[in-house]
Amino acid sequence: MTRRPSPRAVRLLASALGMGTLLTMAACMHDEDRAGAAMERRQARPVASPTAPVPAAQRASASPTAQPALTDTQAQGALLTDADLGAPWAPTEGAAIWRDGLLKATTDNADCGRLLDAAYTEELVGEPSGARAVVGFDDYDEGGQLRYQVIAAHRADVDERLAWLKTMPRKCARFTAVGPRGARQEVRVTEVGLPQVGDARQGLRLSTRGELDGAPATLTLDLAAVRVGDDAIVLTNGGLTEPRTEYTVHAVQVGAERLKQTRKETAPLPQTPVQDQSQSPTRGPVQPQPQPREQEQETDQDLY
Repeated sequence: MTRRPSPRAVRLLASALGMGTLLTMAACMHDEDRAGAAMERRQARPVASPTAPVPAAQRASASPTAQPALTDTQAQGALLTDADLGAPWAPTEGAAIWRDGLLKATTDNADCGRLLDAAYTEELVGEPSGARAVVGFDDYDEGGQLRYQVIAAHRADVDERLAWLKTMPRKCARFTAVGPRGARQEVRVTEVGLPQVGDARQGLRLSTRGELDGAPATLTLDLAAVRVGDDAIVLTNGGLTEPRTEYTVHAVQVGAERLKQTRKETAPLPQTPVQDQSQSPTRGPVQPQPQPREQEQETDQDLY
């Protein structure tokens, strides 16, 4: 026979069941409170908005309009002629003998050596980034030579070189160089004023005294560089006698204006979009065309 539990055992069991129910309810309520608090924190936390993409049209308007690259035809068309310089200048017959004898020199000073190299290679604003055209003229009266070139270059690079050239009269006012045959040369650098042409410019006078074919000689050159938009003009003018700076000034004046005009005249024409004539605001309303009147046919009935 099955033994019935005592009343006290029943009360203890009921009490335990009730306590378990209360603990379960408390745990559920605690979990709900934690979930609610987490939800409130997520709702209160600021949501990072994704960066909106910049429209292509806005990006294009923010960046400067790039100038089309200088072409070989434009560079040739922007060169000077002997008619621009006048007498006593004539087209050159070749490089002057003093270039290698006096200009091809070295020095321990890095900046001054860089200036000598730039004068010898005629790369005052660095190597061209594209088209390049060069022309030379000789002064047969005084033995001078003028070399003029038009080059395509990056404007930031040109401005950097112009700023560097501007420091040369201070950094390299006087220094000693060594010629190709080991002869010492005394070099001086001063500034040459240029007219307010182009967008940026710098002029220098470089004078080096040494030996040429075993005899004392002094080479003096005007160096000029002008930036015109994304292009540049570079000029060297001088020889074994002191150059006349008025020719340097005249050359950069005429040359800068010619380069600008050549760019303008040979620029590609803008493309004109084809206009829809059916929606053109300048077109008047369509007038109805008169229709040919049908000929009335007479019948025997119309006669009566």
